[in-house]
Amino acid sequence: MEIRATQVDDLEQIRAIEVRAGALFHDVGMPDIAEHPVPPAAVLARFVRGGRSWVVADDAGAPVAFVLVEVVDGLAHIEQVSVDPAYARRGLGRGLIDFVGRWAAERGHPALTLTTFRGVPWNGPYYVRLGFVELGEGELGPELARLMAVEAQHGLDPVERIAMRRELGV
Repeated sequence: MEIRATQVDDLEQIRAIEVRAGALFHDVGMPDIAEHPVPPAAVLARFVRGGRSWVVADDAGAPVAFVLVEVVDGLAHIEQVSVDPAYARRGLGRGLIDFVGRWAAERGHPALTLTTFRGVPWNGPYYVRLGFVELGEGELGPELARLMAVEAQHGLDPVERIAMRRELGV
């Protein structure tokens, strides 16, 4: 398996990965999240055009995991990282996050950020194991604070959502 830049031809496979990965939220009593529609290919294509999307490809070249990155408050912000459940627990998510960390460091970004669910085992607790720390409200940059406010407007419970940061040592 290899990490490579996402191609436009990968977008429908990425959308399918997101559907399969999202279905796991049924297991933790979050059906609204599980059934949330995935972004259309046109939205995902802007990450591809911006050079901020990578996939883990299997031996046949098909994506089995992906990551999308924005720049938020001058930091590399992981917008989405998903692994096809058939390929879970193989370190693919960690590999993508570490890859993004190297990419960000090469561009002078001092840290990675993300927003996630506090108590979902493959969210908050997982990211803590990867070296992320929860940010308090006063530690959020203005763009990250706006992003979290938009999440709340879209129905994500602010009590359950957290922002996290991992220093890169740039």
